[in-house]
Amino acid sequence: MINITLPDGSIKEFESGINSIDVARSISEGLARNVISASFNGDTIETTTPLTSDGSLILYTFNDAEGKKAFWHSSAHVLAQTVLEFHPNAKLTIGPAIDNGFYYDIDLGEETISEKDFPSIEKRFLELARGKHEFTMRSVSKADALSLYKEENNPYKVELIENLTDGDITFCDHSDFTDLCRGGHIPNTGIIKAIKIMNVAGAYWRGDEKNNQLTRIYGISFPKQKMLTEYLELIEEAKKRDHRKLGRELELFAFSQTVGQGLPLWLPKGAALRERLENFLKAAQKKAGYQMVMTPHIGQKDLYVTSGHYAKYGEDSFQPITTPKDDEEFLLKPMNCPHHCEVYNFKPYSYKDLPVRFAEFGTVYRYEQSGELHGLTRVRGFTQDDAHIFCTPEQLDEEFKNVIDLVLYVFRSLGFENFTAQVSVRDLEKPEKYIGSVENWEKSEQAIINAAKDKGLDYVIEEGEAAFYGPKLDFMVKDALGRSWQLGTIQVDYNLPERFDLTYKGSDNQSHRPVMIHRAPFGSMERFIAILLEHTGGNFPLWLTPEQVIILPISEKYQKYSEKVLHLLENSEIRALVDSRNEKTGRKIRDAEVSKVPFMVIVGEKEESEGTVSVRKHGEGDLGTFTIDEFVALIKEEISKTIVEFKN
Repeated sequence: MINITLPDGSIKEFESGINSIDVARSISEGLARNVISASFNGDTIETTTPLTSDGSLILYTFNDAEGKKAFWHSSAHVLAQTVLEFHPNAKLTIGPAIDNGFYYDIDLGEETISEKDFPSIEKRFLELARGKHEFTMRSVSKADALSLYKEENNPYKVELIENLTDGDITFCDHSDFTDLCRGGHIPNTGIIKAIKIMNVAGAYWRGDEKNNQLTRIYGISFPKQKMLTEYLELIEEAKKRDHRKLGRELELFAFSQTVGQGLPLWLPKGAALRERLENFLKAAQKKAGYQMVMTPHIGQKDLYVTSGHYAKYGEDSFQPITTPKDDEEFLLKPMNCPHHCEVYNFKPYSYKDLPVRFAEFGTVYRYEQSGELHGLTRVRGFTQDDAHIFCTPEQLDEEFKNVIDLVLYVFRSLGFENFTAQVSVRDLEKPEKYIGSVENWEKSEQAIINAAKDKGLDYVIEEGEAAFYGPKLDFMVKDALGRSWQLGTIQVDYNLPERFDLTYKGSDNQSHRPVMIHRAPFGSMERFIAILLEHTGGNFPLWLTPEQVIILPISEKYQKYSEKVLHLLENSEIRALVDSRNEKTGRKIRDAEVSKVPFMVIVGEKEESEGTVSVRKHGEGDLGTFTIDEFVALIKEEISKTIVEFKN
């Protein structure tokens, strides 16, 4: 007999050799029908794998991230099987699950796959899936595995196998299809009820442009057709909310090939939006005791060698700038933290002076590959709402919790209410990725976990996601479409104070190292605004929106009255403009709706004679007639509903 520990802590006894599905069946038939994947003692297993020792079992359904991963990885196998039927000479490479679906990279030789082929691939995929073929794993010797793929003349699989250890090589079989695979599958193909080929693209083998270009086929699959339908509707909504599209329509930002790829140009409305966001955070930071600093856009290369950024990110940075002076090199600033360390070093500090909090909206530059650039979410020049807190070890816990409060305030104020926290720690198996002592890493990781617990955050621990100099608390926010984004980060760092020889005089009159907290509630202004655009669909909170009111005179005769209304609104600090174009009122209303201006004010003979305005609200229609004072009060009340006061 063996003892199986379930996620709720309960322990059940079973005969050795039982599998995950039977364990699920012992709980309920409904659960057994829905279980599609499992992990045992932290390792992903097949649902049919016999359990022969005591251990902890987690059962996954499609609602779980691990369940989706197994579902989509299994679907990639079926896709590969399907493509081989249409292209028997194709050579398979890899087919992983991704955040939304899966892909398979295939060498099609001289043949191609295009969008017109999608329906026939999808149809045959489902025909194969209906066979309810079981996924089964088997071990294969390295010699036999190499022999198979050499016989098939598949250099990609041969290369993969050559890098594997004999005894650790497994194949997955289903139907008459076999593939090199580490495991993690659903019980059988029949669970897959819906499939959509999303896209085909080129991809270099191993991501190296010196290697052969392959055809990457993206797909997504579901256990119900209804789920696919809902997903595709979500995709269509996402297209409408694409920040690149909205950015053009709302005239917020632009890109110019003449200026350079990945370097956004902020248009007047976008610049004003950014300024309001900056002022919003500056006001909260001032209450929280931050001091604003400014640092240059470049720094000597040695600065980033000292910090460790050059060793870690040198290849992703712009190339060094040389000067007429021998051996003098500068870099465009890839990070603000080394500069802030030097700001701290300007004068000596005592323990009585700490904590010191330096904040800056600092622009940094990184040479992202052109193929990775994407609107405002992946750029080469961006502004971080950066701050660095220098404190004593005894102050670390309170300071870290105060930063959590600031991040949560930002989220509440901007409508991000669905989020989880991620404690990003080291990969213990890859110590070469990190700098600093094990002791300091353990202290800083525990400090973050303790703070997350004390603040009652819903958090998970992710190994291998830490920065090279310290662990992080990252906030994963779900937007209005249910997509997850990493927004806001807080990091504990014992290493940069060591590298820059930062000190303070303690109560014992001896020199001590401060602890450094890195934090950025927005992350970067560019990426944050992109996500906010897509989250709101361009319907920003009233306090933030570029124009709160547009005044629409029904003819030129009422231009003067429109100007009067404009001045009265501006005197009440309401952002407004007059649409004085020679267009029909209906056209002006439609254009204002497209521009997502929250309020439209229509003025004509009646309004002028009575000193009133007719008001329409974006997305709602007519609200009726108001005096100017009543309309101002309405807007002030709407603004007050969306502003959250920061209490430090």
